[in-house]
Amino acid sequence: MLTLYGYWRSSAAYRVRIALNLKGLAYRQVPVHLVRDGGEQHSEAYQALNPQGLVPLLEDEENGGIRIAQSLAIIEYLEEIFPVLAILPVDPVERAQVRALSLHIACEVHPLNNLRVLQYLSRELGVDDTAKSDWYRHWVAEGLSAVEEGLTAYGDGFSLGKRPGYLEACLIPQVYNARRFDCDLDAYPRILALSARCEALDAFRHAAPDAQPDAQ
Repeated sequence: MLTLYGYWRSSAAYRVRIALNLKGLAYRQVPVHLVRDGGEQHSEAYQALNPQGLVPLLEDEENGGIRIAQSLAIIEYLEEIFPVLAILPVDPVERAQVRALSLHIACEVHPLNNLRVLQYLSRELGVDDTAKSDWYRHWVAEGLSAVEEGLTAYGDGFSLGKRPGYLEACLIPQVYNARRFDCDLDAYPRILALSARCEALDAFRHAAPDAQPDAQ
């Protein structure tokens, strides 16, 4: 049994849900509310499970109850433990290219606009909502411009040709966030087209934030 600790709006948890669904893996979810009561991720009970105090966290009871934190580490773990269906290309060069774009999203774009950064801008630095939104949109635009260029390699298909995988699991949550914050996405036709192809698939629909049991 796989257990995923997450939050419905967490981009990182969203990535893992997509990967689990793409692989056809059954899992149960344990919600960790990131806002209520100051954030349940800071509770003593959750910190005992994940000292990083972040979501997602994957627990694999079939493998000695091992716990894995960090979304990309979780996805890589799933790929190694459950190689079918693969979500990374077989060719080493293609795998590296997919990882490069995925890491750009997960490490260069997302950390600058995740919840705790936005909260710090507001609470500690006194940044008003308008300036905070400008911050968010600036870094999203800069990051997605590079992704848009990188998607030229995939034409009208997916990163695995006829099906999506690791790259799409990272991209779609970032697009969801960009829309949520009213970012202008008209400059990214490849991203929008790929997002539309993915969002039509059950693996992505079932992973979407609004489809989660803890959605509010």
